[in-house]
Amino acid sequence: MTARRRMTVYLAAATAVSAVYYAVPAWQPVTWGLLGLISAAAVLVGLRHNRPRRRAPWLLVAASLLIFTVGDTTYNILTHVVGQVNPFPSPADAFYQLFYGLLLAGLLLLPERGPRGPDRASLLDALVLTGGLGLLSWIFLISPHIEAHHLTPAQRALSISLPLWDVLILAAGAQLVSSARRNPAVLLLAAGGVGLLVSDVLYGLSQLRGAWQIGGPVDLGWTVLYISWGAAALHPSMAALTEPRALRHREAGTLRLLLLALSSLIPPAVLLVESTTGEVRDATVIALLSAVMFLLVLARLTGVIGTHRQAVARERGIRRASTALVWATNVEQVASAIRVALADLLPTGVEYRVALAEDRDGTGPWPPPPARGEVARLVATATLDPALAARLGGFDAAWQCRITLTGRPAGDPHIGTLYVAGPRAALRGLDESVEALAALAALALERIALSQEINRRSSEEYFRTLVHNTADVILILDDDDRIRYGSPSATTVFGPPALTGLPLSEIVHPEDRADATELLALLRAGARDTADADWAVVAAGGRRVEVEASCRDLRGDPTVDGLVITLRDVTERRELERELTHRAFHDSLTGLANRVLFQERMQQAVARARHAGMVAAALFIDIDDFKVVNDTMGHAAGDELLIAVSQRLAGCLRGQDTAARLGGDEFAAVVEDAADPAEVEEVAARVTAAFARPFPLTAGVVNVTASVGVATTAELTEGQDLLRHADLALYVAKGAGKNQWRRYQPALHTAVLDRMQLRTDLDQAVPSGELAVQYQPIVALDTGRLVGLEALVRWHHPARGLLTPAQFIDVAEESGLIVPIGYWVLERAITDAVAWAGELGPDRAPYVTVNVSVRQFRCPGFVDRVLRTLTDAGLPPERLVLEITESLLLRDDDRVWTDLAALRAAGVRLAIDDFGTGYSSLSYLRQVPANLLKLEKSFIDTILVEPDQRSLVEGILRLAHTLGLAIIAEGIEDPAERQVLAEIGCQFGQGYLFAKPMDYDDMIKWTLAPDTTI
Repeated sequence: MTARRRMTVYLAAATAVSAVYYAVPAWQPVTWGLLGLISAAAVLVGLRHNRPRRRAPWLLVAASLLIFTVGDTTYNILTHVVGQVNPFPSPADAFYQLFYGLLLAGLLLLPERGPRGPDRASLLDALVLTGGLGLLSWIFLISPHIEAHHLTPAQRALSISLPLWDVLILAAGAQLVSSARRNPAVLLLAAGGVGLLVSDVLYGLSQLRGAWQIGGPVDLGWTVLYISWGAAALHPSMAALTEPRALRHREAGTLRLLLLALSSLIPPAVLLVESTTGEVRDATVIALLSAVMFLLVLARLTGVIGTHRQAVARERGIRRASTALVWATNVEQVASAIRVALADLLPTGVEYRVALAEDRDGTGPWPPPPARGEVARLVATATLDPALAARLGGFDAAWQCRITLTGRPAGDPHIGTLYVAGPRAALRGLDESVEALAALAALALERIALSQEINRRSSEEYFRTLVHNTADVILILDDDDRIRYGSPSATTVFGPPALTGLPLSEIVHPEDRADATELLALLRAGARDTADADWAVVAAGGRRVEVEASCRDLRGDPTVDGLVITLRDVTERRELERELTHRAFHDSLTGLANRVLFQERMQQAVARARHAGMVAAALFIDIDDFKVVNDTMGHAAGDELLIAVSQRLAGCLRGQDTAARLGGDEFAAVVEDAADPAEVEEVAARVTAAFARPFPLTAGVVNVTASVGVATTAELTEGQDLLRHADLALYVAKGAGKNQWRRYQPALHTAVLDRMQLRTDLDQAVPSGELAVQYQPIVALDTGRLVGLEALVRWHHPARGLLTPAQFIDVAEESGLIVPIGYWVLERAITDAVAWAGELGPDRAPYVTVNVSVRQFRCPGFVDRVLRTLTDAGLPPERLVLEITESLLLRDDDRVWTDLAALRAAGVRLAIDDFGTGYSSLSYLRQVPANLLKLEKSFIDTILVEPDQRSLVEGILRLAHTLGLAIIAEGIEDPAERQVLAEIGCQFGQGYLFAKPMDYDDMIKWTLAPDTTI
């Protein structure tokens, strides 16, 4: 049965029973009870079919109607059956008291408090209205009963209780009507309540006059009560009374204001009437009620002020949200802006959650949005989708608000739904704020959606432009690997004929076709979604082009529906990579392997030799006197020589061997798969023999040799050790003379370590004061007079004893220590020369000669330091002779000649040491600003026994005399040698015949001895 049919049946039955009640007085007790039962039954039927959220209020209403019926039936039995006349009080009055209590409880529980709690404004308005009407009830009903002396105390108490119950029922009903939604159920409940109040008032007045009787007009109000409340329960709108609702702030209507005004004016009106009649009987009640109504009005104004403050806070929060939403670019930022705004609207410290559920076109497990008539409603999170409920932080209630925007381009105004969850107490009063934030969110989300659409369309246009202008070739393949689309750049690479319809294999180079076919098959089989590979393709004119191929399976994209192949020309990049790789492992000047590749090849050779039982070897090769060529002929000639050396070295090796340049003039070679060490030694011998031949260069023919160190796996097994021990063998080979090779032997290791230790000790010799200077006399051969002293360095080694220059000078040259040692000897010799001038006297004081190495002379500032040392010590420049070697003069260096001229101009004399053993002829003597020539000892040793040697020395002496140079013969040990040299014109000499090198003190004693003249 439908709700309408149930309502029709009920109203017909209730109306029929009411008509019989008034038409047949004899049946009144039965028909009145039947009307009450029908009303209570209607409430229960409506409760069963309409299923309100809360059943208790309606059960209380049904119980009250049933109790009221029981009371009336009891009264009718007493009057019609028992025969009592208006029994008062009676057992029926107990049921009436229970009726009012149940009815009041039902009315108070019936309206849902809503998320804001009780409707405080409606409650205050109801109390004001009740107060005014309650005063009238006091005056006309309660006070007369109190003053009615003919009533017993019980009658008086019952008579007073009925008006009081009516006042309470009026207050509860007024609050229900003012706070609930306007619907048929509310109107029917209001009609029944009015009927009850009217009948109660008339009943009370009738009791005062003693004129009450059943079946009169007074029963009409109660009849309306029965019929209206039963109909209210049957109407479907009754369920809305117990549903949660957002109580909106509404402006009070004219009728409501008029009723409140009239109610507020009742106390002063009563006071005015009583004062005009001459007797104010209810002054106390009027005063108390006036005070109460004043407090109610004051509370009402306080609520208005609170509402205004909430509106200000809401406006502030919404303004902040509006500012933040302007800059929001995605849904999360929109939700974040709403969270910030809610922080201003909620009490401090209250936790809450915000979720935005976007429109899913009606699909998915989302709950239905609020009805069209309401924007926001309070929902239980248990009814939501579990994923959404989890996002809401486990709170049991949340505001659900539609996010809508009319006039959207999409047509549907619904964008999504906003959820705000938190404690129920904190959610009170947020409905209007949530609606305002939802409206702002709608604008922001629509703006974001429109921006994304604009960006998408711009991106499509952008990528379309890129595809048409990119240098990469983009191809789309059909299911049979035929080209369905080729970008415009394909014409540039593959020529004018269109690629459309061609199999991809036709443009792939034959060497890569199999790989390309296999890769495409993997993509089609779903083994991978993307793949990258390096292919070679056949470009226009048959040209081979290297490309990077990027393959994507976009068959699932309806806009593509195929495999997308992107080809990028990387030919130049691959050539550059190969060139860089070659440079990384080869010497840029000679093209030989560099140190990195050499080490790798050597490790491989050692591993193969160990596995195959063969011999591998490392050759360390150093060019002898390369620095001389570089200094004399220039760096360009030096580079040309290095290239020639690399070619000659490579020609000496076998096909499986590797030649390498390690740096500077150092070369190396890996000899692989040798049968025995003797085969390696043959290679080393070929290298030294090949380097002995002259090298024709652009600037002329150059004669250089090479020293070679050899190490084999016969003695060692590690590649690194091979090169290191070959270096040690090279060290020994260079020490044995030029154009030599040496193979590493364990004994060599000890000798090299000894030399390295000597070098380490020499580094501390100068600061430790271990060096000393000894002096060897230079005498006039004809008279034997002392003319000079040569300063010779000695090293007092703490462990090896006194060492001569022959034992450590070459180590000093290699390490560069020759420079500080040379300066120390120079300064010490000048200081001693000044000292012996003071002891021997200016006339007898000899000059001092000091050896200067090439490296020391070429140091910047050498001339200035010499002259400064002379000045500081006070030694005249002409008493200093600097001995230089011929190798200093081999290179045509302007700075060297300038420095020599500066020393000569300052008065310092120059001597060419070891003359006749150098690399050039005697022609340069004419240009050198020298004063002395020192003949090397080898010229003197055979002068007595070899006539040719004497003739050679005589020629040198005549040339020197012609150039104005004095001659000093070195190494004279025999008086006959002195005599011959004096006869052929040699002026000066030195050697053990005259004296050995002496310390300063011994030299002074020797000089002052009576027989010093020899």
